[in-house]
Amino acid sequence: MPEYTPKELEEEERRLRRLRFTVGLTMSVISQGNLSLEEASQLVAATRDLALRLFPGKEEAFDLIYLPRLRRLLQEKYLLH
Repeated sequence: MPEYTPKELEEEERRLRRLRFTVGLTMSVISQGNLSLEEASQLVAATRDLALRLFPGKEEAFDLIYLPRLRRLLQEKYLLH
Protein backbone atom coordinates (compact mmCIF):
# COMPACT_ATOMS: atom_id res chain seq x y z
CA MET A 1 0.00 0.00 0.00
CA PRO A 2 1.53 3.32 -1.05
CA GLU A 3 2.40 5.98 1.48
CA TYR A 4 0.67 9.32 1.01
CA THR A 5 1.90 12.68 2.19
CA PRO A 6 -0.33 14.82 4.39
CA LYS A 7 -0.73 17.21 1.44
CA GLU A 8 -1.91 14.36 -0.83
CA LEU A 9 -4.36 13.17 1.80
CA GLU A 10 -5.67 16.69 2.27
CA GLU A 11 -6.17 17.08 -1.49
CA GLU A 12 -8.00 13.75 -1.69
CA GLU A 13 -10.28 14.80 1.17
CA ARG A 14 -10.96 18.14 -0.53
CA ARG A 15 -11.94 16.39 -3.77
CA LEU A 16 -14.15 13.95 -1.85
CA ARG A 17 -15.93 16.81 -0.04
CA ARG A 18 -16.53 18.50 -3.39
CA LEU A 19 -17.96 15.30 -4.84
CA ARG A 20 -20.24 14.70 -1.86
CA PHE A 21 -21.45 18.31 -1.99
CA THR A 22 -22.14 18.04 -5.72
CA VAL A 23 -24.04 14.76 -5.37
CA GLY A 24 -26.12 16.23 -2.54
CA LEU A 25 -26.82 19.39 -4.52
CA THR A 26 -27.77 17.34 -7.58
CA MET A 27 -30.19 15.28 -5.51
CA SER A 28 -31.73 18.42 -3.98
CA VAL A 29 -32.17 20.13 -7.34
CA ILE A 30 -33.80 17.04 -8.81
CA SER A 31 -36.10 16.38 -5.87
CA GLN A 32 -37.13 20.00 -5.28
CA GLY A 33 -36.94 21.32 -8.82
CA ASN A 34 -39.26 21.30 -11.74
CA LEU A 35 -36.91 19.56 -14.16
CA SER A 36 -37.96 17.28 -16.95
CA LEU A 37 -36.67 13.71 -16.82
CA GLU A 38 -34.22 14.58 -19.61
CA GLU A 39 -32.88 17.59 -17.69
CA ALA A 40 -32.54 15.56 -14.51
CA SER A 41 -30.75 12.79 -16.40
CA GLN A 42 -28.36 15.35 -17.89
CA LEU A 43 -27.66 16.65 -14.38
CA VAL A 44 -26.84 13.12 -13.22
CA ALA A 45 -24.53 12.66 -16.21
CA ALA A 46 -22.79 15.98 -15.47
CA THR A 47 -22.32 14.92 -11.85
CA ARG A 48 -20.75 11.65 -12.99
CA ASP A 49 -18.47 13.55 -15.38
CA LEU A 50 -17.31 15.78 -12.52
CA ALA A 51 -16.68 12.74 -10.33
CA LEU A 52 -14.51 11.19 -13.03
CA ARG A 53 -12.55 14.41 -13.46
CA LEU A 54 -11.96 14.53 -9.71
CA PHE A 55 -11.16 10.80 -9.51
CA PRO A 56 -9.95 9.56 -12.92
CA GLY A 57 -10.36 5.85 -13.50
CA LYS A 58 -12.90 5.44 -10.70
CA GLU A 59 -15.99 4.92 -12.83
CA GLU A 60 -16.83 1.67 -11.10
CA ALA A 61 -16.64 3.26 -7.65
CA PHE A 62 -19.03 6.06 -8.69
CA ASP A 63 -21.38 3.57 -10.31
CA LEU A 64 -21.45 1.45 -7.15
CA ILE A 65 -21.65 4.22 -4.56
CA TYR A 66 -23.55 7.16 -6.02
CA LEU A 67 -25.33 6.06 -9.18
CA PRO A 68 -27.82 3.74 -7.41
CA ARG A 69 -28.96 6.63 -5.18
CA LEU A 70 -29.32 8.98 -8.13
CA ARG A 71 -31.21 6.38 -10.18
CA ARG A 72 -33.53 5.62 -7.26
CA LEU A 73 -34.30 9.34 -6.95
CA LEU A 74 -35.10 9.56 -10.66
CA GLN A 75 -37.34 6.48 -10.39
CA GLU A 76 -39.22 7.93 -7.42
CA LYS A 77 -39.50 11.46 -8.79
CA TYR A 78 -40.56 10.45 -12.30
CA LEU A 79 -42.43 7.27 -11.36
CA LEU A 80 -40.20 5.03 -13.45
CA HIS A 81 -40.13 1.28 -13.04
